Formats: sequence, structure tokens, C-alpha cells
Amino acid sequence: MTEDFLHFIWKYGLFERAGMISNTGEEVHVIVLGEHNTDAGPDFLNARVKIGQTTWAGNIEIHLYSSDWYEHGHGSDKAYDNVILHVVHRNNQPVTRSGGEIIPTIELHFDPAWFENYRLLLNSKGNLPCQSRLKNLDPFILDLWLNSLVVERLQQKAVFISDLLEKYKNNWEEAFYISLARSFGFGLNAAPFEMLARSVSLLHLSRSRNSIFQVEAILMGQAGFLTDTVMFSGYYNELRQEYLHLRKKFGLKPLEKHLWKFLRLRPMNFPTIRIAQFAALLARNEGLLSNILACDKMDGLWKYFNVHASQFWNTHYTFENISPNRIKAIGTDAFRVIVINAVIPFLFVYGQHSGNEILKERSLEWLIQLPAEDNRLVARWKNAGIEAETAFYSQGLLQMSKNYCSRKRCLACSIGMNIITGG
Repeated sequence: MTEDFLHFIWKYGLFERAGMISNTGEEVHVIVLGEHNTDAGPDFLNARVKIGQTTWAGNIEIHLYSSDWYEHGHGSDKAYDNVILHVVHRNNQPVTRSGGEIIPTIELHFDPAWFENYRLLLNSKGNLPCQSRLKNLDPFILDLWLNSLVVERLQQKAVFISDLLEKYKNNWEEAFYISLARSFGFGLNAAPFEMLARSVSLLHLSRSRNSIFQVEAILMGQAGFLTDTVMFSGYYNELRQEYLHLRKKFGLKPLEKHLWKFLRLRPMNFPTIRIAQFAALLARNEGLLSNILACDKMDGLWKYFNVHASQFWNTHYTFENISPNRIKAIGTDAFRVIVINAVIPFLFVYGQHSGNEILKERSLEWLIQLPAEDNRLVARWKNAGIEAETAFYSQGLLQMSKNYCSRKRCLACSIGMNIITGG
């Protein structure tokens, strides 16, 4: 038995309520279960319980054994004096508040098969603890759960956006620029891309907006790719000379080149290519976020991102080596990743801040319009019998994998709860 499981049973009222008698011999009726407290202090706050003829309002503390009250130091802690009921798996010792008053204690009774189901999930060796039982899952439960997970995922991304807005004094364009840059890192280079955007403001880049050459020079230089004195090509030297001038003009300090990762990346995902594409996007568009907000259809969004790196990159993936001729445009897969990770969260958060429900709805609609991501986590769910047809559902599955399955948080998962309690 675990305390987490007892918390789960209490939180959802899954215990046997009839005939509950406290260790003081009084009948106990639970009126309000209380609010689950995951911070310091009692486990459930603001509960209401009738003990004997008296109705009490206060907190609930849960332990495996009542003696744990003293093991955890609650007996002398005044923060626990407002505990009105001690709930345990086994009552092996009476407990008191700091003033010496006995606290009524009850043992929690429930179907023992539920804990066995939970134990099997916890001991599962696979990446998806519930994989063997998914075929019996009610599709309606899965659909509701994935809907809530998508919103949860957007809310988590909103925290990053809120931090940016606080840092940059509610400058939405600057915050979006940094978030957009991060999405161009496609996971592996997300952190250095964010550092790159933070190292040179959108204001500095806007002064060179009409020149893709200058924007590319600033970004490549700030990324640390123009620090070598070796002459790879005439274009490299031209960029370097332009960067040295702009660096002095704006007082810029470049990143270390070693921060960028190339190993095991497809050449189209090399940071040099993605930086060149990002430069093309910035040089072509004024008012990054305002343009996004003006788009009401996916086609318009695609036109906005339909840019390609400058001509030099047609025959290069890095400055050093020549490659077969190919225009380095932002492809549909890259477009999908950028929209999912930068555009849609910003649309959602901007809608929240401005009270614009249309923008929030649009963000969810665009997730439905985009095809599902193609990655190992989504493939894992497909192999288990759950296939995402849209990005809306693949985002929900990713959220479940990362925040629930990998951490064995089956007690907080609707699917896990359904399996534990037998549906």
C-alpha cells in the first residue's frame, strides 16, 4: 500500500462510506472531501466532516499507519492543529494535536482489487504501463482525456510565454520572436536557438529588415559561425565583414559555436540551414505576431512561412562543403512543428490575455487541421492500438507520454483511473 494510493481513494471518494466509526467510537459522515494539497501542510484542505453530532470544518491528513503522524513530526507542529480527521490504512496508535487533544481517526476501506490493478501498472516494464488493457478502453473516455490533455499542454507552454512577457515588459512581438526562434531548433537545438534570439533583439534586426544579407550576417555571427578567419568562401567572408561592422555598431556578443549540435541530424535540420531560413522569415515579414494574428486560415499561415534560405545555401549545408543544388525552403513537416510549438501556443495565450475566445478556438482548430506528428512517442501509441489522425490528438498523446506514462502517474490519468477501478 502507498500513501499516494490512499490520497487517490480519498480524493475521488472511492472508499466505503457507510458505517464509518472513528477510534473514539463516533459515527463519521464525510460531507466535503476537501481540496488536495500538494504543497507543505495537511493533505486535504477545507474539508467538512460530521463526527458524532458535531460538524467540523478543517483539514484531513492521510497516512499508511496512524503512528506515521509522529514519525513525520506532526504531533508538535501547530500547522496540523486544524486537522479534524486522521485517515489511515491501519490504525495502530492514537494521535494528538500539539495541545494534547485526541484527533479522531478512521481506517479507509475500499475494494482491494483496485490496489492490485494499480500495483500491476506500477510494475509494468513497458513504456506504456496500460498498453495491454487499452483494447478494452471506452473510446469516449480516451477522447475526453485527450481533449483535456491538449489544453493542459497549452497551459504549460503558456508558463514559458508568460515568463517571456514578464522579462520583456509585455512586449508581445519580442516574446514571440524568441519563442519562434526556439521552435526553429526542432528539439535538439531549441536551447541555443533561444539563446541566439535573446542575444540580439528584434529591434536590432528590424533595422536591417529590408536586407536578408544583413539579418543573416547578424544571426550567423551571433550564433558563433562567423568567428573563424579561415576563408571557406567569398560569401562567408562577406557575411563576416558585415557582422563585424554590425556587432560593433550594436555592441553584440556572440554565442559559443560549440553549443550547436549537428551530429545525427538530417542535413536539412542543420542549425546553419535553420538559421538561414529564420533570417529569410525575419527579413520578409514586419510585425511577426501581428501577421500571425491577422491569419484566420491555415493557407494564409502557410504563405507566411513559405520562405527559403538565401541563394548561397542552395549548394551548401554548412559554410565548409559544397552540396548538390537544392533550394532550402521550410518544408511542410518543419512548418507543422513550428506552428504547433510556437504559433498555436501564442495564439492561445494571446486569446487568454485579451479575452478573445475566437483566437483560443482558432488555436485548437488549427491543431485539428494539422496532421499528427511523426515521432517515436506517437508511433508507440500507434503500435498500442491508438492512432492519432491530427496534431490535436498527437499533442494529447505526447502530453500523456511525457507527463503521465513516463512518470507512472496512473493515479492522475483518466485511463489509469478507469483501469484501476475496473471502469
